[in-house]
Amino acid sequence: MSGPMGGHGGTGGSGGRPRAMRGPGMGGPMGGMMMPAEKAQNFKGTFRRLIGELRPERPKIVLVMIVAFLSTAGQVFGPKIIGNATNLLVGGLIGKRFPAGMTQAQAIELAGKSGDASFLSKYAFTPGLGVDFGALAGILSVAAALYLAAAFFSWCAWYTMAGVSQRTVYRLRRDVDQKLARLPLKYFDTHARGDTLSRVTNDIDNIANTLQQSLTQIITSIAVIIGILAMMLWISPLLALVSLLVIPVAAVTTLQIAKRSQKQFATQWARTGVLNGQVEESHTGHAIVKVFGHQEDAIRRFDEENERVYQASFKAQFISGIIQPAMNFVSNLNYVAIAVIGGLQVASGAMTLGDALAFIQYSRSFTMPITQTASIANLLQSTVASAERVFELLDEPEEIPDPVEPALLENATGHVALSGLSFRYDPEKALIDDLNADVRSGEVLAIVGPTGAGKTTLVNLLMRFYEIDGGTISIDGIDIRRLTRDNLRRTFGMVLQDTWLFGGTVRENIAYGREDATEEEIVAAAKAAHVDHFVRTMPLGYDTVIDDDASNLSSGEKQLLTIARAFLADPQILILDEATSSVDTRTEVLVQQAMSRLMKGRTAFVIAHRLSTIRNADEILVMDRGKIVEQGSHDELIARKGFYYDLYNSQFEEALAEVV
Repeated sequence: MSGPMGGHGGTGGSGGRPRAMRGPGMGGPMGGMMMPAEKAQNFKGTFRRLIGELRPERPKIVLVMIVAFLSTAGQVFGPKIIGNATNLLVGGLIGKRFPAGMTQAQAIELAGKSGDASFLSKYAFTPGLGVDFGALAGILSVAAALYLAAAFFSWCAWYTMAGVSQRTVYRLRRDVDQKLARLPLKYFDTHARGDTLSRVTNDIDNIANTLQQSLTQIITSIAVIIGILAMMLWISPLLALVSLLVIPVAAVTTLQIAKRSQKQFATQWARTGVLNGQVEESHTGHAIVKVFGHQEDAIRRFDEENERVYQASFKAQFISGIIQPAMNFVSNLNYVAIAVIGGLQVASGAMTLGDALAFIQYSRSFTMPITQTASIANLLQSTVASAERVFELLDEPEEIPDPVEPALLENATGHVALSGLSFRYDPEKALIDDLNADVRSGEVLAIVGPTGAGKTTLVNLLMRFYEIDGGTISIDGIDIRRLTRDNLRRTFGMVLQDTWLFGGTVRENIAYGREDATEEEIVAAAKAAHVDHFVRTMPLGYDTVIDDDASNLSSGEKQLLTIARAFLADPQILILDEATSSVDTRTEVLVQQAMSRLMKGRTAFVIAHRLSTIRNADEILVMDRGKIVEQGSHDELIARKGFYYDLYNSQFEEALAEVV
């Protein structure tokens, strides 16, 4: 959210606002009640969209494909070369069986009398000579060079693919981050924070791992399958046909198992998001958990969610793990068939021993990429389930786009007009209906009313955190829908009841209201908000680091820092939503005086539950059930003895009852 805000979030008095439960021990609206996804709703569509994310990397992917094909040379040609070396050895051993001086034809004719002619005819040999170790060394050198080159190309493929996958995931993370900035406040109010974080972190990490590990493997496996199939057809069409029977068996086995694992992987990632939400909320509110003695309940709920993740993960991994042993079983059956049929062909002289050994290696290498591809296909079930969760986030309805030719609000005077304003969270139930108000420049407008009256909702509408259903809101005569949200929100400064500080120094947190502020301006704002005195008591003063949840500061100190941030921003219009609710009475008086100086000459909207703090407001809007039921100054409203009168006196009656 842009704009110089003093805090973050809203109060509970938002009039039916569908907020996600943030309390410790609660899973949020998407927590314990969240039903895990049964399976990817559109596997093919999600998979195509995921592949589409690789479109900017097409030149690199083509390069990876070329290099990956080159890296398979060792697997494709290596066994044939080793087979040739085997045939050379066999030929040398055969040559030693015959006396020197004979020709190979004579030796084969002589062997024909013992029935070995067909066997010997498959080998090249010289009678009387043994193994030609020089030729053997040459063949083995070629094989070694081939395997070395294949290893180099394989390294190049993996290195290039690492860059492709990381750049793709970088763009995906960037798109998600930008999407979060464009989502309306309604999304964050109705989705558990932990589940959103799980989509941004766990699911994207799962996609990254698959892209990096699997794409190169898929390309390499396809190249190996094509190359080895060609070599097998060259060596023995009969044995190649036997090996091809593995493909339909492997495909059917993989598809049947993948259908069952896909459902479990989707459930696994959905339940992981629920678990993250429960952990995040419990640890964020750990102090509240301890105060109310809910440690055991928080542990129990964690154990329950952890057990659900365990069950889903176990089923997913177990079912997916069946693919590998199933494929190994099919591969072993194929191996036995090849060994038996190949052995018969060698014995009958239909093929050489080297070719038979090479074919056996090819058969093992042929089923290996099929098995790898099957495993990757199973892994894709998990990846597509994660991708679908990320794409669901990317497809969430966004804020209405800013106008193409927006109006520009410069040096706003702060005249705010609300005409016929209507808004509802629930389409069936109106919250604000036909609200009209005219706040002149420099006026302090107080908004009061019971919890749920719509006070904070009205502020959210002013800032366009929500879009109005009817009517208009204008600033200096310009409809806020004609402004960009950035221009609109920079006109406002906000100090909310829910303080928000980030991990950084005290100086950086104050300067968040205006990043180009000088040291003198930061200190001046701190003094105006009565922050300077306690900051200087810290070990490092303004350089003291505040941790992520600001646990090293009290609630009052955190709120004073957000007030100092608003002082430094120096906006044209101020919104103060219970801005002093966490400070002590003495400090509240001082801050009220300082804020009075800050509000001088500026339009200010003040939401207050303690009516004693807004008696000096120029005008007071009394809201009940989304409507303005009374309007006027404090004295005028007291004189009417109406709704405000009763509300004002009830607070003093409660205070008196407490004293008595």
